Amino acid sequence: MAIQKIKQNVFSIGAKDWDRRLFDELIPLPDGTTYNSYLVEGSDKTVLIDTVDPETLNVLFENLENYGISKIDYIIVNHAEQDHSGGIPAVLSKYPESKIVTNEKCKMILIDLLEIADDKFIVIKDEETLSLGDKTLQFFLTPWVHWPETMVTYLKKERILFSCDFLGSHYVSSDLFVKDEAKVYNSAKRYFAEIMMPFRKNIIRHLKKLESIEIDMIAPSHGQIYDNPKMILDAYKDWTSDNVKNEVVIPYVSMHGSTQRMVEYLVDALIKRGIKVKPFNLTVTDIGELAIELVDAATIVIASPTVLTGPHPSIAYAAFLANMLKPKAKFATVIGSYGWGGKMVEKLVGMLGNLKVELLPTVMVKGFPEKNDFQALDDLADNIQKKHKSINL
Repeated sequence: MAIQKIKQNVFSIGAKDWDRRLFDELIPLPDGTTYNSYLVEGSDKTVLIDTVDPETLNVLFENLENYGISKIDYIIVNHAEQDHSGGIPAVLSKYPESKIVTNEKCKMILIDLLEIADDKFIVIKDEETLSLGDKTLQFFLTPWVHWPETMVTYLKKERILFSCDFLGSHYVSSDLFVKDEAKVYNSAKRYFAEIMMPFRKNIIRHLKKLESIEIDMIAPSHGQIYDNPKMILDAYKDWTSDNVKNEVVIPYVSMHGSTQRMVEYLVDALIKRGIKVKPFNLTVTDIGELAIELVDAATIVIASPTVLTGPHPSIAYAAFLANMLKPKAKFATVIGSYGWGGKMVEKLVGMLGNLKVELLPTVMVKGFPEKNDFQALDDLADNIQKKHKSINL
């Protein structure tokens, strides 16, 4: 990745990972990702804002060398996770005069993770500033976005917000700035759903804090730079709000066709009632696509066959995921099938304790669904429609 100029004496010098397809051994990356590191040259001091994943350090060092950087005064660390901080020991080895500028919580985590000496740190507080000569940085603490130590860095005169993971996206392009807003919106929503959604209440507060500053650009540590920051800020305000849409998400698995038939019937019944519905067959689903749909859905319907008295393991994982991500859905229920018995409904409901939802009547079918079972699904569709209308959807 070549050095790319953002503004006068402000550069993007990180790495693009076009081929990475799994993040943290958990999150699919259909569009690759970037590890953005930024260089800011003031009249007195030179600053590196965040480093890169250790596997791409060669790109960072090549860019620094090609630009002729012989000294780095400060390394700003917005977040201690290793895809941003893991390169710090190597940077300190190459630029031993550097000092790490971060908050107290981040300092302690970095010492634990990377065994950095205490005297290498300059600890800052919320809204504190740091002069680079003709440029000034200001720091805003944003805890629990998505770790307890996270913060953002603001380049005041240039009005650039370096937001690290906050407001980012797993998306790689040769373009420095966002050009295809629709594509980036979807990638950013996926990123929010998988990483940020559990912390949306905290994010609401931090978005409010950022309203006190004028922002011309947002430069995250994953994805492209937003030179129209309103696009991503408005999206986050929508995603973090309590507002849901007239949508139903149905994660499901079917082993012998019974649950499949129930899902197909319910999907048609919901469509007839003017409700948007998205079923996800978890045997073939990219789990990130499910997470995206959970951001806005008013209702979650979990559909599963019974396996050894409980839900199918893939459904159990989906329930665990939904409980962990804490979407703002208002209603939930379980439908499915069984052969001789079990406690699938109780087990699934017990896995959804973090969801602040109203549980709707369940529909469980012994064997293949019959006429009265389809009527129960119609009744469920009517109930969902009624519930959605009750919250003005």
